[in-house]
Amino acid sequence: MIYEFRTYDLKPRAVPEFEETFAKLLPERETFSPLGGIWHTEAGPLNQVIMIWPYEDLNHREEVRANVNWASKWPESTARIIENMNSEIYTPATFMEPLGQKAIGPLYEIRIYAYPPGGIPTTLEAWGKVIEERTKFSPLAGAWYSESGNLNKWVHLWAYESFEQRLKVREDTRLKGVWPPTGTIPPLKQESKLLFPASCSPMQ
Repeated sequence: MIYEFRTYDLKPRAVPEFEETFAKLLPERETFSPLGGIWHTEAGPLNQVIMIWPYEDLNHREEVRANVNWASKWPESTARIIENMNSEIYTPATFMEPLGQKAIGPLYEIRIYAYPPGGIPTTLEAWGKVIEERTKFSPLAGAWYSESGNLNKWVHLWAYESFEQRLKVREDTRLKGVWPPTGTIPPLKQESKLLFPASCSPMQ
């Protein structure tokens, strides 16, 4: 299984229009393959939409995209409100549960770490030992490492009930020694974005 992350940087105040257009076309698009989830940023880089599409492999992705472009109106033109588009392919961690119809938010935090070469296997091993205990505090929506583009990237998506719960969980897990995992290589760079799901997202 692979996951394609598609990130759209939009013009200011264009997120509602983009999500409304997306929602209208989603049922037809999902006849070819399911959507993992779609969110917009609340903190971090603003006016950004992130959608995640799961595929069996790269061949499946190419087959789906070819069929979609031939058979449907996807994507409807939103060029006038898009400033930039980015696509990245990620492989899921073995302990990650598949994306799908879930109500575990509504607040999500996506954290993007860059590691030195060799850092990803160490991170996967360290996380695998303690992730069960960590998810007793709040759900892990997803965890992936980069397969193309900028390598040695580690992306994890957490779900929270509110901003207040996020702060409490982060403090509680630190004080109790649950998180962060021990034995990991320090990341070279860390980035965080707070997200809310679009109304049409299967992940809520």
